[in-house]
Amino acid sequence: MPLLSPDTDAATLHARMRSGQLLVACLCAEWCGTCRSYRKTFTELAERHPECCFAWVDVEDHADALGDYDVENFPTLLVQRGRDVLFFGPVLPHAGVVEGLLSRDLDVAPAVSAAPDLRGWLLESA
Repeated sequence: MPLLSPDTDAATLHARMRSGQLLVACLCAEWCGTCRSYRKTFTELAERHPECCFAWVDVEDHADALGDYDVENFPTLLVQRGRDVLFFGPVLPHAGVVEGLLSRDLDVAPAVSAAPDLRGWLLESA
Protein backbone atom coordinates (compact mmCIF):
# COMPACT_ATOMS: atom_id res chain seq x y z
CA MET A 1 0.00 0.00 0.00
CA PRO A 2 1.36 3.44 -0.75
CA LEU A 3 2.30 6.12 1.72
CA LEU A 4 -0.71 8.42 2.11
CA SER A 5 -0.95 12.16 2.69
CA PRO A 6 -3.90 14.09 4.16
CA ASP A 7 -3.35 16.65 1.39
CA THR A 8 -3.91 14.27 -1.52
CA ASP A 9 -5.38 11.07 -0.07
CA ALA A 10 -8.02 12.22 2.44
CA ALA A 11 -10.76 9.90 1.14
CA THR A 12 -8.46 6.85 1.20
CA LEU A 13 -7.22 7.70 4.69
CA HIS A 14 -10.80 8.14 5.87
CA ALA A 15 -11.81 4.74 4.47
CA ARG A 16 -8.82 2.98 5.99
CA MET A 17 -9.41 4.59 9.39
CA ARG A 18 -13.05 3.47 9.29
CA SER A 19 -11.92 -0.09 8.49
CA GLY A 20 -9.86 -0.17 11.70
CA GLN A 21 -6.41 -0.52 10.20
CA LEU A 22 -3.42 0.27 12.35
CA LEU A 23 -2.33 3.85 11.66
CA VAL A 24 1.42 4.45 11.42
CA ALA A 25 1.95 8.18 10.98
CA CYS A 26 5.18 10.08 10.55
CA LEU A 27 4.92 13.63 11.86
CA CYS A 28 7.43 15.68 9.95
CA ALA A 29 8.24 19.10 8.54
CA GLU A 30 9.14 19.92 4.95
CA TRP A 31 12.00 22.17 6.08
CA CYS A 32 13.63 19.25 7.97
CA GLY A 33 16.36 17.60 5.91
CA THR A 34 16.18 14.42 8.00
CA CYS A 35 12.44 14.15 7.31
CA ARG A 36 12.92 14.67 3.59
CA SER A 37 15.50 11.87 3.53
CA TYR A 38 13.36 9.60 5.71
CA ARG A 39 10.33 9.89 3.44
CA LYS A 40 11.79 7.36 0.95
CA THR A 41 12.39 4.86 3.77
CA PHE A 42 8.89 5.43 5.19
CA THR A 43 7.39 4.92 1.72
CA GLU A 44 9.21 1.58 1.43
CA LEU A 45 7.89 0.57 4.86
CA ALA A 46 4.34 1.36 3.72
CA GLU A 47 4.79 -0.92 0.72
CA ARG A 48 6.12 -3.76 2.93
CA HIS A 49 3.24 -3.47 5.42
CA PRO A 50 -0.03 -3.26 3.47
CA GLU A 51 -1.91 -4.37 6.59
CA CYS A 52 -1.17 -0.94 8.11
CA CYS A 53 -2.14 2.55 7.01
CA PHE A 54 1.00 4.68 6.66
CA ALA A 55 0.50 8.45 6.64
CA TRP A 56 2.88 11.36 6.20
CA VAL A 57 1.65 14.40 8.14
CA ASP A 58 3.47 17.73 7.84
CA VAL A 59 3.16 19.41 11.24
CA GLU A 60 3.43 22.88 9.69
CA ASP A 61 0.59 22.30 7.23
CA HIS A 62 -1.58 20.33 9.66
CA ALA A 63 -1.03 21.86 13.08
CA ASP A 64 -4.77 21.32 13.71
CA ALA A 65 -4.13 17.56 13.76
CA LEU A 66 -1.92 17.91 16.82
CA GLY A 67 -4.07 20.15 18.99
CA ASP A 68 -1.96 21.22 21.97
CA TYR A 69 0.89 18.80 21.24
CA ASP A 70 4.16 20.25 19.99
CA VAL A 71 6.44 18.12 17.87
CA GLU A 72 9.96 19.27 18.65
CA ASN A 73 12.02 16.34 17.36
CA PHE A 74 11.85 14.90 13.87
CA PRO A 75 10.81 12.44 12.75
CA THR A 76 8.13 11.71 15.33
CA LEU A 77 6.09 8.55 14.95
CA LEU A 78 2.51 7.88 16.06
CA VAL A 79 1.01 4.38 16.01
CA GLN A 80 -2.72 4.19 16.68
CA ARG A 81 -5.40 1.50 16.63
CA GLY A 82 -8.90 2.83 17.04
CA ARG A 83 -8.82 5.47 19.74
CA ASP A 84 -5.76 3.93 21.40
CA VAL A 85 -2.38 5.48 20.67
CA LEU A 86 0.16 2.70 21.10
CA PHE A 87 3.30 4.74 20.45
CA PHE A 88 4.00 8.47 20.19
CA GLY A 89 7.49 9.90 20.14
CA PRO A 90 10.61 10.74 18.18
CA VAL A 91 12.40 7.88 16.42
CA LEU A 92 15.69 7.36 14.67
CA PRO A 93 15.14 7.66 10.90
CA HIS A 94 15.86 4.00 10.17
CA ALA A 95 13.49 1.37 8.80
CA GLY A 96 14.52 -1.09 11.52
CA VAL A 97 13.01 1.11 14.23
CA VAL A 98 9.53 0.93 12.70
CA GLU A 99 9.98 -2.72 11.70
CA GLY A 100 10.86 -3.58 15.31
CA LEU A 101 7.87 -1.69 16.64
CA LEU A 102 5.47 -3.38 14.20
CA SER A 103 6.90 -6.82 15.02
CA ARG A 104 5.77 -6.48 18.65
CA ASP A 105 2.41 -7.67 19.88
CA LEU A 106 0.76 -4.26 19.86
CA ASP A 107 -2.53 -5.72 21.09
CA VAL A 108 -1.02 -5.95 24.57
CA ALA A 109 0.66 -2.53 24.48
CA PRO A 110 -0.78 -0.03 26.94
CA ALA A 111 -2.33 3.06 25.38
CA VAL A 112 -0.34 6.29 25.48
CA SER A 113 -2.48 8.88 27.23
CA ALA A 114 -0.61 12.05 26.20
CA ALA A 115 -0.88 11.95 22.42
CA PRO A 116 -2.96 13.51 19.66
CA ASP A 117 -5.87 11.59 18.13
CA LEU A 118 -4.74 11.52 14.49
CA ARG A 119 -7.26 8.85 13.59
CA GLY A 120 -10.11 11.07 14.78
CA TRP A 121 -8.64 14.03 12.91
CA LEU A 122 -8.33 12.00 9.70
CA LEU A 123 -11.93 10.82 10.01
CA GLU A 124 -13.15 14.39 10.49
CA SER A 125 -11.05 15.93 7.74
CA ALA A 126 -12.21 13.77 4.83
